[in-house]
Amino acid sequence: MSDGVAEHVKKFVFKSSTHRAGESDTEYLEILIPEQLQASYSFYTWPSAPILAWFLWERRRDLIGQRVVEIGAGTALPGIVAAKCGAIVTLTDSATLPGSLRHCRRVCEANGVADQVRVLGLTWGLFLADAFSLGPVDLLLGSDCFYEPAVFEDVVATVAFILEANPHARFLCTYQERSADWSAEHLFRRWRLRCEHIPLTGLGAEAGLDVDELMQDHTIHLLEITRA
Repeated sequence: MSDGVAEHVKKFVFKSSTHRAGESDTEYLEILIPEQLQASYSFYTWPSAPILAWFLWERRRDLIGQRVVEIGAGTALPGIVAAKCGAIVTLTDSATLPGSLRHCRRVCEANGVADQVRVLGLTWGLFLADAFSLGPVDLLLGSDCFYEPAVFEDVVATVAFILEANPHARFLCTYQERSADWSAEHLFRRWRLRCEHIPLTGLGAEAGLDVDELMQDHTIHLLEITRA
């Protein structure tokens, strides 16, 4: 129970097998995500989040010591996976939604990383004090931030602000295609950002994962965004 609202806990399991010198070794990670049973974007793990989390898991060796920030974290599955894989993680969600920030902390507690993950209020398009206290960033994460056109430019402006302060950083973003008419690509150009589509073919294959099943019949894209 969180904030007096009923919740259930969803379990996500990440695994992979390696074969060396005739021996097999399996790595395994279990993440627990409390989800509140109420209608709110922040308290439900949308299908884009496990896709990004699996992409990170398959590159977990590269995460060690990386300074990672997740924007619009919600239930924060990708950020928690990054923290469990050795990254230095900051989770952010809107400063105007204190309940969402409390829920981020609840998710950290559920996975034993409350003492190592920082939670900050960061409202897209508003550059308040916390926007300047992120510190150095190597990797920016976001899952399903582009859920409706009204927020697209605020998201892109926030990403551009962080990447300008951290020119070497990149933004990995998964999003669910809800309409073929919705696009943020013209905004990337306006804010001098370069966007590359990363294929998801073969994601999770090593673990016997069916990526189409993971997408739950949705069309999900993965983008890598950097400064142009």
